[in-house]
Amino acid sequence: MYQTIEKQETFELTEKKSKFIANLIYVKSKQEAEQKIKEYKKEFYTARHNCFAYRVLEDSGIYERFSDDGEPSGTAGAPMLNILQKNNLCNVLIIVTRYFGGILLGTGGLVRSYSGGCLGAIEKAETLEIEPGVEMTITLDYPDFQSIQYYFGKNCINILNSKYENDIECLIEMSILTKEKFLSDVKNRNINIKKVEIGKSKYVKIYHK
Repeated sequence: MYQTIEKQETFELTEKKSKFIANLIYVKSKQEAEQKIKEYKKEFYTARHNCFAYRVLEDSGIYERFSDDGEPSGTAGAPMLNILQKNNLCNVLIIVTRYFGGILLGTGGLVRSYSGGCLGAIEKAETLEIEPGVEMTITLDYPDFQSIQYYFGKNCINILNSKYENDIECLIEMSILTKEKFLSDVKNRNINIKKVEIGKSKYVKIYHK
């Protein structure tokens, strides 16, 4: 079972006049992670370093990448990646921005500072489980929507988008374990859903109610 974060968290620390700003960000793919890195480097372009590490779940396994961004090798990106691994975090990007304060920190000081920024952001974050899952599109009548929402809440099914026309059409996601129960309940008319279309496989956040 993997963990991810509910929302972005920021943590700041100062070490011998150098300011470290850690941003812990939820990402769905390595493409999104790389885009976020570009955005942060552009936003914090006056900083001396923007070091990062990330882990994302793919069909072939976990993809990992890190960068020291000009700091001595092994003092920034690798320690942060190690922390993500030890906390079993996936679909997460950590970027620590350093504004140099004029005093060299040495190898040990850099490792402590970048690790401290990463750990500080993780400690602030609300974590939740991430599991193999699937998207579906469902169609239902308006009178059934309230009971369906209650059912979704009890069974950790997330509504991603809804369209309100003659019927209600919802894009939903759920874990693979929940999928079998859901399809069985639809088939046995335990819940009133007019149409179900199974979509793409993905990893989903599991919100335990």
